[in-house]
Amino acid sequence: MNHHRSVTKAFVCCLVLISFCATLYASPDKKGEKPVGKLLFGKVLDGDDNPLPDAVVYVTNTRTRAVKTYIVGKDGAYRFPALASAVDYEVYAQFNGHKSDTKSVSQFDDRSQVSLVLKINTH
Repeated sequence: MNHHRSVTKAFVCCLVLISFCATLYASPDKKGEKPVGKLLFGKVLDGDDNPLPDAVVYVTNTRTRAVKTYIVGKDGAYRFPALASAVDYEVYAQFNGHKSDTKSVSQFDDRSQVSLVLKINTH
């Protein structure tokens, strides 16, 4: 009977140790960690600084050439959360056949939130 208890105690101790290690691995210390990805946000405006509802913002990952799009609302605002931090992006907007200048978001820009105003001359 003592042998059975010893084996059971050893088994329970192993389970506790495995559980403890799994908990440490699953929830690392958050101090000093950067947020996951960048937030890119801003507005699409015309030459008179009025919002351009229904303009389309294009964000291109320069490494993979993958493109994300966002159709802005009445306020002209757009938002791209969780962009990869170690990648450069190109950003521009289009509205009724007109295009803004292309802007860059650099991987070396260590801000977690980047705001860009994209202006489209509609005249």
